[in-house]
Amino acid sequence: MTDLLDALVHAVVYAVVAGVLLLVSYYVLDLVTPGHLGSHLLGVDERGQESVHAQSRSAAVVTSAWLVSNALVLFTAIWTNGATTFGWALGWTVAFGVLGIALNAVMLFAIDAITPGDLRRIVTEPGPVRPLAHVAAATSLSVAAIVCASIA
Repeated sequence: MTDLLDALVHAVVYAVVAGVLLLVSYYVLDLVTPGHLGSHLLGVDERGQESVHAQSRSAAVVTSAWLVSNALVLFTAIWTNGATTFGWALGWTVAFGVLGIALNAVMLFAIDAITPGDLRRIVTEPGPVRPLAHVAAATSLSVAAIVCASIA
């Protein structure tokens, strides 16, 4: 019974820590993209009114990939270190979670530098999904794959 309670406490702590890191990753993406990311996702026009025409489907694709990417890194850190002591595994989770967030931000700037136009602006523009959004999303998922491989 003690093992079950310990496992439940660990699960709650991991979930809270991972949740906080995912919130941080969202805010980092908000910082590295122009405007307010929530407004792009919700679709708020220049008058502050919700409008389907102001929604950025590209921002939704990039944000989704960004969050999944960072969640994969957190999952891998927890999964591969779960057999070690709780504090050690939690430290790995936080360290690699922060690394994943930082590398995603760096790679977004790097891809922005080598693609035509202003990638970060383009992926937040209202309207249908732009091809560059798929590039940004794929970059984020690629970063996750590389970080996950380095953990495992």
